[in-house]
Amino acid sequence: MTNKFNISACTLHILAMFLMFLDHLWATLLPAQEWMTCLGRIAFPIFAFMTVEGYFHTHNLKKYLLRLFICALISEIPFDLMSNGLLFYPYHQNVIWTFIIGLIGIYLMELAKKKDRTTYYLTCLLVVIFGFLLGMLTMVDYYGPGVLTIFIFYFFRARKLWCYLGQFVGLWFINIELLGGLFYPVELLGYELEIVQQGFALLALIPIWLYKGRQGYHSKTFKYICYGFYPAHMFIILLILSFVTR
Repeated sequence: MTNKFNISACTLHILAMFLMFLDHLWATLLPAQEWMTCLGRIAFPIFAFMTVEGYFHTHNLKKYLLRLFICALISEIPFDLMSNGLLFYPYHQNVIWTFIIGLIGIYLMELAKKKDRTTYYLTCLLVVIFGFLLGMLTMVDYYGPGVLTIFIFYFFRARKLWCYLGQFVGLWFINIELLGGLFYPVELLGYELEIVQQGFALLALIPIWLYKGRQGYHSKTFKYICYGFYPAHMFIILLILSFVTR
């Protein structure tokens, strides 16, 4: 595969941010445009994948977690206002908390990896179980299945055929069986089929598989733009909503 088909980390970030923005526009300003939320399903798996990549490429995990923690705190009020119309809504937390749970889980598994194999496997089992339960109990965005999505990309991180298969099967189970959701009836070759809306998340594997570890454009400014985009785009949507609903 030539370099022109290799997607960089920078491109993945921009793509995921754009698709997330479409999804949030649908959820707030353009509810009739369902194609937006269908494309928006692609965003979270890309962010989950980049979270795992971020763990293995960061020079300082504590600073990485601190940046995410600050971003999560800043984002909570606009997230609550955008999704529920309240300054404080304890029953649904923004997606940055999902990434934080996933990162802590990866850290614990990597710590156990330095010991014997039995300790590692047992730790992985416990982290997956408790990570899922923590995601459900704290009601972070995408809940327990969202945390599992991060772990899928951790366990099947290698660029090998069996890992690609593991990512596909894992995302299929999480998005079709666990998350499910709205179904669209489709007729194909005389047969009536149903496509689950959340299943569009599997399309995220196309750009993810085209990523070969190339960072692409990178600077401190761009890094903080990526962090700031999450709360900023919600503030923009809320600002537009305030004018529209006057």
